Amino acid sequence: MSEYDLERVTVLLAEDSQFIRSLLINSLKILGVGKVIAVEDGGQAIEFLQLVKEDPMKAQCQKVDILLSNWDMSPVDGMMFLRWVRRHKLSPDRYVPFIMITGYTEPKRIIEAREMGVTEMLAKPFTISNIAERLKSIIERPRQFVHNASYFGPDRRRQAVPFEGENRRFLTEKSDSVEIVRG
Repeated sequence: MSEYDLERVTVLLAEDSQFIRSLLINSLKILGVGKVIAVEDGGQAIEFLQLVKEDPMKAQCQKVDILLSNWDMSPVDGMMFLRWVRRHKLSPDRYVPFIMITGYTEPKRIIEAREMGVTEMLAKPFTISNIAERLKSIIERPRQFVHNASYFGPDRRRQAVPFEGENRRFLTEKSDSVEIVRG
């Protein structure tokens, strides 16, 4: 990712496997990410985000730019962490890009993460190129956020798909049931 200077980017990584955590830290550093903070589960990640909000000097971090989390962790897994980030009133940044890492890539799980507001998915096993692609996607194709009765998160539509009939997918600033929110 030499076309981007990621030296000022801070990534919070939640991964319970010490081996995978080490691989991810080293991969992010190779890609030029300036600061990687690693914790062992979603609960520790939540605590760190709250510390950054309450006392950035103590956290030694002003802002977390990207969240990278394993799905399958204990006691607080990646989906619980994602739910807290997107929906909890104490979340310091509901708009932060969230990359979910998983070895389970069945469509059902991908849809579940998408419905919870994940920004990107990263399948295990991964390569540095896979990580770079996700970071590049976040940088080059930021998505507006959508808020309605059942969803808050990045717009899930990634491409224009032709269809028959009236276009009901067109969103405006005045839509009654959907609010377009810019992060």
